[in-house]
Amino acid sequence: MVNEMLSRSALLVVYENGQKLHEDQHFQDHIDHGVPIQIYLGGVHQEIGFVEWFNSRFVRVNNTDYDRNRFTFVSRPGY
Repeated sequence: MVNEMLSRSALLVVYENGQKLHEDQHFQDHIDHGVPIQIYLGGVHQEIGFVEWFNSRFVRVNNTDYDRNRFTFVSRPGY
């Protein structure tokens, strides 16, 4: 029955709390499913929120663009 409710293109991806996000698909999944992320710079918390937009260089959270090479992005499901 669960399979009948999912579309053919649906993919169940489970992210663990604290899992680091690197790939474009990670950020897209967080947009698609409304999962918050936490952002760190040098191990220090900077922000938490929802991915609004991303490209190969930046991730936008709370109307601020964060450099993907400078910051660490962590999944926070259930936050």
